[in-house]
Amino acid sequence: MTAPQRAPIRGVETLSVALPTRRQHRWTGLTEPIGVYLLVRVTDEDGTEGWGEAPALKDWSGDFGRYFGESRATTRLIIERYLAPLAIGRDPVDITGLHAAMDAQIGGYPYAKAALEMAVHDLAARQLGLPVAMLLGGIARRHIPVTHSIGLIGIDEAVAECARVAAEGIRTIKIKVGIDAARDVEIVGAVRDAVGSGVALCVDANCGYATPGDAIRTIRRMERHDLLYAEQPVAGLARVAEVRRGIGVPVMIDESCWGPADVIEAVRLGAADIVSIYTTKPGGLARGMAVAATAAAAGLVCNLNGSVETGVGNLANIHLAAAAPAATLSCVVPVSTPAEAQEGRIAGIYYRDDLLAQPMRFEDGAITLPEGPGYGIAVDPAKIDAYRIADA
Repeated sequence: MTAPQRAPIRGVETLSVALPTRRQHRWTGLTEPIGVYLLVRVTDEDGTEGWGEAPALKDWSGDFGRYFGESRATTRLIIERYLAPLAIGRDPVDITGLHAAMDAQIGGYPYAKAALEMAVHDLAARQLGLPVAMLLGGIARRHIPVTHSIGLIGIDEAVAECARVAAEGIRTIKIKVGIDAARDVEIVGAVRDAVGSGVALCVDANCGYATPGDAIRTIRRMERHDLLYAEQPVAGLARVAEVRRGIGVPVMIDESCWGPADVIEAVRLGAADIVSIYTTKPGGLARGMAVAATAAAAGLVCNLNGSVETGVGNLANIHLAAAAPAATLSCVVPVSTPAEAQEGRIAGIYYRDDLLAQPMRFEDGAITLPEGPGYGIAVDPAKIDAYRIADA
């Protein structure tokens, strides 16, 4: 018996979008607005589509330039000049072959590779009539707990928002810190007072503390507020390990961990209790699963994190979180919701509108994995047209 023939990839298109934000969302070192990202659409010979996203930010990178930022312009150039031509004519189910071809064509640029690979995963799963999570190895969970992120905003504004999202069902809140130690300690205490003991709190410095000593002193002052973890207090795995030895709070690595080799190095140095996995940093969903598997083999737990994607990229987030057994912690992902379905809610919502035809289902603090083939929720062409902008 011969296997059924699948339609090969016929076209690869890139387009830029800019979603209106609900409020400013910043973290240490970020100079660009969120939501101005690059989408990738792949089509097969039968007209079936798959969608991916590169939430590329030019100033978000890894340890000391070891990994570098990507912009919409660089990502679009890499996809259009180097990656799209090798995808045309390829069987979309051959993800391993796609990765090998992309790496042979050009080194690095994981966001560009991830955006194309996400779209190809979507197309392949739609052709097969399966959820993307099934292509990643199976569904480990159908409900993805959501961590709501508080950026670098005023303390009073942060307290009011935290109380509101807790009332809407959020059970974990992440507070961006790393700018000023006194402010960091004050905002964590104020949020704890506002939400009580039933909501978990964590902090993320995005490498913001200048030295391990600064991080240790500041986090120790926060510890009385019962932190779930402290994320990426400083740059560099060896320096993170120094902080970890000096505090009593579990440490998560993010900017210091882009691929499986970084997990191995973190274990060798004793730098982490938790690994934040992405769809984008390792170069796609398949390699995100490899990061999660390496962490699991080392006895580390994971969450799923990102760069506040639109609904296109966030669907990939949800499927990766659903498929990775090690992703047991609440995930820092949006609750992607079109404007007409928001109804005044703000839990997990960072944009005033979204690109999806339907909202993600959010109940009891968690997103339910969408059913159906591919990512399970269609992209709304009218929303794409409304928020499309000129390419950079």
